[in-house]
Amino acid sequence: MKTVSFSIRPLSDLMDDDARTFEAVRSGRQVPKGAREEVGFTSIEAARNFLTRERLALLHAIKNRRPNSIYDLAKMTGRDLKNVQEDVRLLERHGLVRIARRPRGSRKVKVPSVPFEEIALKIAI
Repeated sequence: MKTVSFSIRPLSDLMDDDARTFEAVRSGRQVPKGAREEVGFTSIEAARNFLTRERLALLHAIKNRRPNSIYDLAKMTGRDLKNVQEDVRLLERHGLVRIARRPRGSRKVKVPSVPFEEIALKIAI
């Protein structure tokens, strides 16, 4: 089962991890395992603001109902298309959603997918 991790740590720790990852990429070394599968926050409030009830519902719908487009996702969840598009873009930027462009008639549609089964929360003390 693939898991994405959310961590809540001091900003200095997150920046140190980012610097190590950047240096590995710049020098051609392999990025440390797990570096790409973690979303870091500096507080529990920041994590809550990011992973809202609506965004969790989108992730759940994408994973379990497999919509054929973002428009279908908006219909499935009963939400405004523009708001769903914004949330999906944000989730995609953080690696929680992947978008594939698939042909439908004479145009291409964006089909969302979720590349993991669960979210783990780690809190540094």
